Amino acid sequence: MSRWAALPAELDPRVRQLVVRLRRLKDHSGLSLRQLAARTGYSQKSWERYLGGRSLPSREAVEALARTVGEDPTRLLALHEIAEEAWGEGRPDAAKATTPGTTTVIGAAPRSPGRSLRVALVAGSVALVLAVSTAVLLVVRLGGEEEKQPRASLSATTASASASASRSGPAYTCRPERIDGRWYAGISRGSDAILAAGHAGPEVAEAQCLLRRAGISPGDVDGIFGPLTERAVKQAQQRAGLVVDGIIGPHTWKVLRR
Repeated sequence: MSRWAALPAELDPRVRQLVVRLRRLKDHSGLSLRQLAARTGYSQKSWERYLGGRSLPSREAVEALARTVGEDPTRLLALHEIAEEAWGEGRPDAAKATTPGTTTVIGAAPRSPGRSLRVALVAGSVALVLAVSTAVLLVVRLGGEEEKQPRASLSATTASASASASRSGPAYTCRPERIDGRWYAGISRGSDAILAAGHAGPEVAEAQCLLRRAGISPGDVDGIFGPLTERAVKQAQQRAGLVVDGIIGPHTWKVLRR
């Protein structure tokens, strides 16, 4: 595994996820940066900037890397589209994309109306799913109390529950258990999810439990990858001699589960 330098702290999590994925593919291929440059048509200095998080690779560069390492480019291009949107938001005056073999800093490519519409539709779908999930959770919680309370006070109870839900994430309980030589916290069995600052969900809660089991405090086990969790991940990576980037990937999962 390459000893990658830490990515810039200000890098958007959506761009960070793409860069981490590209780093993993490059590492698994066994190619050096010089060999990668020769096979893709993009210079070694360009790949140093792409994989260092200093510039965003073009769509064509991502496809070239996927072909070189034998990877289906579909998922990579989806990550690239999201990263490109984030890169454009952070760099409104960024330069145009480079052509193969050059080392010009790459910024956000011009966004076509069709691509922006697809991104907007995906974001809208995610927001709708979250809204429906929250509504279902509230109905389940309030269902048992509805018969005990007068109908006049039910709306007040609903408003109070909504305010409470907005202040805190779902509660998780750590149940550490060693199975086949690996530790699991009883929340998620996965070990291939890439988690970074800004992510949320049961995989994050699983990692927080495992960090606690290792004697490193990630803050509350709330399933939210915040500053305290990122600091705890970096401590675990430093202990294990991994690249200290605060991102949970396969190597960090392996350390947390052993």
